[in-house]
Amino acid sequence: MIDLRINGQTYEIDTSTDTPLLWVLREEAGLTGTKYGCGIAQCGACTVHIDGVAVRSCSMPVGAIKQDQKIVTIEGLSEDGSHPVQKAWLQGDVPQCGYCQSGMIMAAAALLSQHPQPTDEIIAEQITNICRCGAYNRVRAAIRQVAVELAKQSSN
Repeated sequence: MIDLRINGQTYEIDTSTDTPLLWVLREEAGLTGTKYGCGIAQCGACTVHIDGVAVRSCSMPVGAIKQDQKIVTIEGLSEDGSHPVQKAWLQGDVPQCGYCQSGMIMAAAALLSQHPQPTDEIIAEQITNICRCGAYNRVRAAIRQVAVELAKQSSN
């Protein structure tokens, strides 16, 4: 048995330690917002946070996660869609098909928590998720929008 702390709740999972976190989230915990894309950690559709760091869950074996680490999925980012990145995504009409968006939002949220005022270079370096619809300009605009809002909040 493996105990995982996901979105503030402890889950006792009976699985092999080499099972990818993605499958535990989807199949064992019932958290289907995290998507399967490529299975080789390239596309980012499966991005979640482990202790605030963006991680591709399709290639992260559950056995590599320490019992005290905190996992956050798109469902745990905010209960009501009020996270600044989620609001910016809606305001900027970022999603097209939407499949990659949960992973993209999680990557952007992690980026902004580490770099509240990211440059275009940092955004390009950190946001490596693949969007088949090509919403990259809207993604960058939404990230910039949140950065502006964070700057206003910190100056008040």
